[in-house]
Amino acid sequence: MTSTFPPPLDRFVAAVNAGDTPVFLACFAPDALVDDWGRVFSGHAAIQGWSDRELIGAKGVLTVRGLSATGGRVTLVGHWASSVFTGESSFGFTLADGLIREMRITG
Repeated sequence: MTSTFPPPLDRFVAAVNAGDTPVFLACFAPDALVDDWGRVFSGHAAIQGWSDRELIGAKGVLTVRGLSATGGRVTLVGHWASSVFTGESSFGFTLADGLIREMRITG
């Protein structure tokens, strides 16, 4: 397990927990995708719509429990608490050029 957050993930966690949508979106490449348990949202507009309903809009707080990196993929395991869902989740990230290219949320 690594103890150092890659910069886009550090900004991502801080933005989510602060409820800062503009900084949250700036963490993602313009053509990034979010896969939330099989539901895919591509591009900033779709990611913001999803976040407005289920992430930042749900007043979520992400408490990081662990971080690991394997072959260009970073996995963040944490406790998510919001008005939509509360429980342990795994967030898998693909990063490129200092931005999130892909985020996959699973259990």
